[in-house]
Amino acid sequence: MTYCLGIKVKEGLVAIADTRITSGTDTTVKKKIFTEQKEGYSLFIMTSGLRSVRDKAIVYFKELVEREEYNKLYKAVNAFGEQVRRVAEEDKTSLEKSGFKFDLNTIIGGQLKDDEEHKLFLLYPEGNWVELGQGAPFVIIGNSGHGKAILNRVIDEGSDLKLALKAGFLSFDSTRVSSNNVDFPIDVVLYRKGSFCIAEHRYEKKDLESVSDQWAKELLTALQNIPDKWMDPAFKKLT
Repeated sequence: MTYCLGIKVKEGLVAIADTRITSGTDTTVKKKIFTEQKEGYSLFIMTSGLRSVRDKAIVYFKELVEREEYNKLYKAVNAFGEQVRRVAEEDKTSLEKSGFKFDLNTIIGGQLKDDEEHKLFLLYPEGNWVELGQGAPFVIIGNSGHGKAILNRVIDEGSDLKLALKAGFLSFDSTRVSSNNVDFPIDVVLYRKGSFCIAEHRYEKKDLESVSDQWAKELLTALQNIPDKWMDPAFKKLT
């Protein structure tokens, strides 16, 4: 399973991806974020689904980028969608005969030279997409059930990048402690609006263990500080 998160705020973009490919006694770790950066051109791609499909689509896309020049991010998103459909045409039948479902959900973010601002897109396996923005400042692909609560409560367009990254990590951490197929290390991408410069950083478990421990303690403290009176009617019914 996978945990990939993209957040768009006015200040810029935050992306977080775990690196777990397989779980159990034999774990495999691989990078799930691809970045492409040059003058007036910054984008990242994160995927959830079959690794073989992802790798093939990325290779095709890299070859395309070497030949074609895109001035707006949606055009690059369309181009990647075309490569996903191309891989589907080549491999879908044989994969399904072998018992594998053709599946590749993708988050693409960044800013190209003629984009007025940074953009964030969710691309479906069929190659169609939606743009994230007002009212939907984040998207998770993969194991999305456990990590949405904190994001829904604290993230909006006005959040700064540091708050977005902090909340994003805690969202990942909530998923990690609830699922054995999402884990460290995690890769983080930061993008500031209009900079055309992507920053990447990898965090190991030891780097963020103290943050995770602090969050657990503060959650317990907050829970203990919630008044009890609202529970009295229910407890009075106990015999």
